[in-house]
Amino acid sequence: MASLLINVKPPFANIYWFPLAALYAAVILPWSVGGQLGWFSAPAGLQSAWGHGHEMIFGFAFAVIAGYIAGPQPKSQVFSMVGLWLAARVSFWFAPTSIFTAMLNIAFVGALVWKLAPTFLHVAKKWRNKSVGFILIGLAISVVGFHSILQSNGLVEFRLKFLIEAVLLLSALMCYMGGRIIAPALGGCFKSHNKVMKNRVQPRFEGGVLILLFLVLILNFISFAWMPMLMAILLFLCALLCALRILRWRPWLCYNRPDLLAMLLGYSWIIVGWVYVGLSLIDRDRSSTQALHAITVGALGTLALTVMTRSRSHRVLRDPNAKPFIYILPLLISVAAILRLSAVRLGYSQSLMLATTCWSIAFGGLFVWLLWLANVKVEVKRRRLQQS
Repeated sequence: MASLLINVKPPFANIYWFPLAALYAAVILPWSVGGQLGWFSAPAGLQSAWGHGHEMIFGFAFAVIAGYIAGPQPKSQVFSMVGLWLAARVSFWFAPTSIFTAMLNIAFVGALVWKLAPTFLHVAKKWRNKSVGFILIGLAISVVGFHSILQSNGLVEFRLKFLIEAVLLLSALMCYMGGRIIAPALGGCFKSHNKVMKNRVQPRFEGGVLILLFLVLILNFISFAWMPMLMAILLFLCALLCALRILRWRPWLCYNRPDLLAMLLGYSWIIVGWVYVGLSLIDRDRSSTQALHAITVGALGTLALTVMTRSRSHRVLRDPNAKPFIYILPLLISVAAILRLSAVRLGYSQSLMLATTCWSIAFGGLFVWLLWLANVKVEVKRRRLQQS
């Protein structure tokens, strides 16, 4: 019995992080949007656009990252990180400009990066693989910068710059990690159809996008009149390279895989996001914050939901497409993104209400699905114990 206990592997962190992230996404977005528009009361941290962005990026997105990248973790470590994350969230809701809130948020992100970044920086041999570690460090820096601005009365315009940095860093992470999920999955699909997939990782396209985004991140803090145009051109090039990468994958040959189609939908939203952000940089009539929603809602929402659905379905049911109907949920996220991007034309309040409803239904459905999978896993373990 003692030997059996010693050999028990720690559970995957996503068992806890994914349901938490899904529930947080389903609740916090309508709460913050409703608080800004006066639909109902909300705490101080959720009554502003920058507070809304903070929680969707540094709250929701970081919970997904913690669940997906961490892998197997001892329960004590997972619960400690979850507790720190929850404390940072509640503190930001009620005291967003407090130094205590800043310390909690920086502590959580610092602990997460300290835990995850060395895996890529020390173990990975190729610079493209090491880039994940640098992206995580960049996200930590953006958190520090954002909260440093909140502590000062001046330089308020830099809040948006740090949010743009965080969103573009997330887009780089999604481009890299999404490609590493989609390419082998497509390869397996091709193999099942007795076909060969020639272009999998496509390192030149992947490396080119990472270098271009790195340049954009640097240029974001340089104040020259011609800088927005240059940033826009670089983002358009990123979109072009990513679009060519998708075409070279020939994804239309795997039309019978709902999980891959949902992943490709989210991956395509990254391209749309880069184009929208680029256009907002060269056209003053376009809102930068609205353009960022193509990445935060379209890409992040779709990819996060699909990755959480796919990974847990694969681990519990041994087949990510065992229940293909669940991939209707990512379509709701795309509807929400379209409504959010067209809110000014279709009627701001009505479009936001519909977009918020689609988002909350999708992530609420994901939360229920993850709980059902957890129950299935417990039932399977119980039957195995009875048989043994």
